[in-house]
Amino acid sequence: MANKRKPRSSRFNVSSSAPALRPSAFSIPDFRIPVWWINTLIGLFLLVPAGIWTQTFFTCLSRETIAHGFWATEEFWFFGLGAVLWTIAFFGLPRPLLIYVFGHELTHAVWVWFMGGRVSDFKVGTDGGHIITDKHNFWIALAPYFYPIYSILLVILYGFTAIFWDLSPYHRLFFALLGVTWAFHISFTLWMIPKGQSDLTYHGTLFSLVVIYFVNLIVLTVMLVLASPHVTCLGFGRELFENTANFSAWAWRIIQG
Repeated sequence: MANKRKPRSSRFNVSSSAPALRPSAFSIPDFRIPVWWINTLIGLFLLVPAGIWTQTFFTCLSRETIAHGFWATEEFWFFGLGAVLWTIAFFGLPRPLLIYVFGHELTHAVWVWFMGGRVSDFKVGTDGGHIITDKHNFWIALAPYFYPIYSILLVILYGFTAIFWDLSPYHRLFFALLGVTWAFHISFTLWMIPKGQSDLTYHGTLFSLVVIYFVNLIVLTVMLVLASPHVTCLGFGRELFENTANFSAWAWRIIQG
């Protein structure tokens, strides 16, 4: 949980002999729209691009799997093996809550630093954790649910080590560990969301869920492009543009009746 440090306030006692001013009959009432209302509206609009992106992702994945045998590659099998092993461990063994909470709060802190903020306190325990920071927004609040920090740390470590040593003999192990860390991220994310996390409710639950789903889908797309020799950024972009055009044409026909 990311907490924004609140500035300390002072109390002033002011006395005056001047008569109190009566409000004008024509004064405009102070009307404020809650932020989560606006975020909920934004979340509803985001459902459309998220749906189009989902269609594009599964179209490319199915084409790659059927036409090019992506399911038979070592990358796919060892990644899947790691994911399956972690899923079995998640439901069959005691869950490593301390490791998850540490990664959760560390992700908050990393995104605070990304946004130019400062972290003044960092606490982690099996019953939860928090950070205190001078900056807060929805990216910082939701980052642990779409930023697979252990997968990213694994990729950074593997890439840095590969500069100095030949890691090709550990290629399979890398993808298996990537599957474990990715499944770790997804399983704990799905497990924590129904528990009423303040990270989600603070900015509006619908908005938060759509952002979490959409960004996780984008991360999966990046992984597909990197792992598959036939799915490119340009090809995915063309498929996305075509699906967007088809949806726009369908929506226009509906509007015209």
